[in-house]
Amino acid sequence: MIPGVSRLMTKRLALVGAAILTAGILFGYDQGVISGALRGIEADFDLKTTMIEVVTSFVTLGALVGALVAGAMADRFGRRPAVLFAGVLFIAGALIEAFAPGSAVLVVGRLTVGFAVGVASVAAPLYAAEMAPTRLRGTFVSTYQFGITFGIFVAYLVDEWLQSGSAWRLMLGLSAVAGVLLIVLLLPLRDTPRWYLRAGRPAEAEAELARIHPDDSEARFRELEESLADEPSDVAWREVFARRWRAPLVIGIGLAVFQQITGINAIIYYADKIFAAAGFSSPADQTAATTWAIGAVNVLATLIAITFVDRLGRKPLLVAGLLGMAVSLTVVGVAFLSIDDSVTAGASTATASGRPSDAGIIMLVALVVYIASFAFSMGPIVWTMINEIYPRSVRGRAVSVATAANWFSAWIVSQFFLSVVDAVGESVTFWIFAALSVVCLVWIVAKVPETRSRTLEEIEAMWGEDAPPDGATGATGA
Repeated sequence: MIPGVSRLMTKRLALVGAAILTAGILFGYDQGVISGALRGIEADFDLKTTMIEVVTSFVTLGALVGALVAGAMADRFGRRPAVLFAGVLFIAGALIEAFAPGSAVLVVGRLTVGFAVGVASVAAPLYAAEMAPTRLRGTFVSTYQFGITFGIFVAYLVDEWLQSGSAWRLMLGLSAVAGVLLIVLLLPLRDTPRWYLRAGRPAEAEAELARIHPDDSEARFRELEESLADEPSDVAWREVFARRWRAPLVIGIGLAVFQQITGINAIIYYADKIFAAAGFSSPADQTAATTWAIGAVNVLATLIAITFVDRLGRKPLLVAGLLGMAVSLTVVGVAFLSIDDSVTAGASTATASGRPSDAGIIMLVALVVYIASFAFSMGPIVWTMINEIYPRSVRGRAVSVATAANWFSAWIVSQFFLSVVDAVGESVTFWIFAALSVVCLVWIVAKVPETRSRTLEEIEAMWGEDAPPDGATGATGA
């Protein structure tokens, strides 16, 4: 029972939370599973570096398109139908991947799964943000990120369990099960009262409020009606880019882009290859290191964000996390430099027992610190803020824009990571990620406001205080 929340609302919030968690798990599983599946895919289809990058990265291109479509879909048809649609796409994409006769069909499956990820990454947190009580909003939206990290961990466990190269089809196809579960969880739920009222369906808004707030549903309905009174029912895309909303738009896009270009998906997607380069010689050792050093730590550290995001605030967690990310990425680069020097001198990257060298162990520890730092900061906090900083009138589409920017950045990183490593080496690549973490830290300290304990309406009013109306001179302080 949540203090201050009715028993009925607690049950409904738990069901919503389970659906959001499942959507995140699907997202994370489809991100993480490719790390272990690549070995079998390479062998079966005889793929070269460029095609490996395509198979890996095209899920992010699909997500980019899905994110752009999802905002308008969530505004027009509702938050819940958009998540349901993502569930159907997850099932279809998983089956295409599992039965792909060649690399071209496999890429189609990756695009389909990616489209589902993009829709879910917009609609699921948006649904959570509008269903959650104000004081629990950060925790509730962070549950989606926890689902992502748990899904990645499950994917790594599956990869470790199914190490045989021929099992990659089962690895990819298993996500269809979670897609079915997502649909089952959503079927008894309704959309958010805010969306019903905005769509001109007040009776359904009242009915849903009566279900989740039986003690004061009338008062809450009046408050919601007043908050939406000046909100246009149909907003053009140009309103998303209006001068008065430039500050939150730039902040949302900036957070989304920095989340990716500080290296997380390069490590998630190519973890086994990174550990192979670090001296983990056997596929079993590489998969085990990926599972526990990245997957398990990612899950556990995300719990820190869920616990403290509404207590300590967003910015303190972001600052602490980025400091840890910058330092650890620098150490990873130094460790790889030492490994490269050893290889040049003719030494092995592994010890006589077949285990990684001291430099490989240092790199492993540094990656654990990086994953932990990301998981309590740039992972969940970015998704939380993207779903709370935008004004009501453009929230769905603005979230789409930021999420699309996130996926475009993810595609750039995953598509060219191996090529960059081939060109400049692992050390320089990870130092680039470290430098970008420092740039992000400075920008957040200077430009990103704290949103803890503010209602969505108060956050919107905060932008209005500093933003000039359309047509006025001057720039916003983004």
